[in-house]
Amino acid sequence: QVQPVESGGGLVQPGGSLRLSCAASGSIVSIFFMAWYRQAPGKQRELVASIVSGGTTNYKDSVKGRFTISRDNAKNTVYLQMNNLKPEAAAVYSCNLRGISPPAFNSWGQGTQVTVSS
Repeated sequence: QVQPVESGGGLVQPGGSLRLSCAASGSIVSIFFMAWYRQAPGKQRELVASIVSGGTTNYKDSVKGRFTISRDNAKNTVYLQMNNLKPEAAAVYSCNLRGISPPAFNSWGQGTQVTVSS
């Protein structure tokens, strides 16, 4: 089964930047959908950005123009470049990888903490 492993989280000042990475390990299969979700304390988990195998991307409206999602199929890795970070972006960011055709899967990483503070 595909196993997402996230990295790149940490502490950043408002206006700063971070790049998150999610590498897929385990069985090599076709990953149709790659996405980043986040969940802040006391709030529901929300979709931040997604990218499908053809390269089409989708973003939460509040991060458009500041966040960029990309994927490197050769490395089975998805990235989230986050620029001009705001305090409200502080959350645990989780990577989600999905495959549709057999063997279908919906795999989640453990998450990486992003803290935005002065």
